[in-house]
Amino acid sequence: MDILVIGSVAFDSVETPFGKRDDVLGGSATYFSTAASFFSAVRLVAVVGDDFPAEHKSFLNERNIDLSGLQTRAGKTFRWKGEYGYDLNEAHTLETHLNVFESFHPEIPEIYRDSPFVFLANIDPHLQLEVLKQVQRPRLVACDTMNFWIEGKRDALVDTLGHVDILVINEAEVRQLANEPNLIKAARSILKFGPKTLVVKRGEYGVLVFGEHSVFSAPAYPLEEVFDPTGAGDTFAGGFVGYLAATNNLSDAAIRKATVFGSVMASFTVEDFSLDRLRHLTWDDIEERFRRFQALTDFEGLD
Repeated sequence: MDILVIGSVAFDSVETPFGKRDDVLGGSATYFSTAASFFSAVRLVAVVGDDFPAEHKSFLNERNIDLSGLQTRAGKTFRWKGEYGYDLNEAHTLETHLNVFESFHPEIPEIYRDSPFVFLANIDPHLQLEVLKQVQRPRLVACDTMNFWIEGKRDALVDTLGHVDILVINEAEVRQLANEPNLIKAARSILKFGPKTLVVKRGEYGVLVFGEHSVFSAPAYPLEEVFDPTGAGDTFAGGFVGYLAATNNLSDAAIRKATVFGSVMASFTVEDFSLDRLRHLTWDDIEERFRRFQALTDFEGLD
């Protein structure tokens, strides 16, 4: 089933201990859409400047991503510059230039408003609420956020969470949002805001998924080479929501399987810079890594 995603399309300049890239394709909606497109059709709403090259639009179109909601405005596309040390779990932002993204207000095309699955990527919670007022009773709404919004616009974020089914954020943000150091207690507090499911990204330590009456843990896939973790969280969300949309199944078992598919997609992203690994990814690659993931966590029948 179709997925509507609202977020950023950007140019990233990234340096890690393993290399450097300047002005490569990035943005939360870009990573999410590319990952989700392996599972389901995607409808993207974002804004770019008139400096955004046609080759990037062609790449997204080729991935079965509908760009009818991609606005092009006079000016420059959102740019982010960051670096990572050997602790690849944390990015250090060096520069942020919002450019045309600063005045972005999502305009949901009429043909998108009946989208059964909606993902609100990391944008101002006021804008996330604007989106929810424009869509028609989606089957599932998932969203992401970050420490900046938790600190600066907490009330609006909590209001948004009252309309959300699944929240996907990292471990530090869970503690910050709940104002609670214990992760389990913090998760239970956030579920009271409205989401039925809380997905906690823990970087190289995997993912924890909290439901009303259950907890599920998935490890990160062990990799020999990690080049760039930028976009890994958004790629995880793309695989996660993409699987749920493809199966149209929101059961606890489906959410657990979606978590593993999300982890699989994230594991591919970090193997190269930008979206370069995803550009050459095949469904056979995804299935093979999913099977390896199953073997990694299988202990049945062991003495």
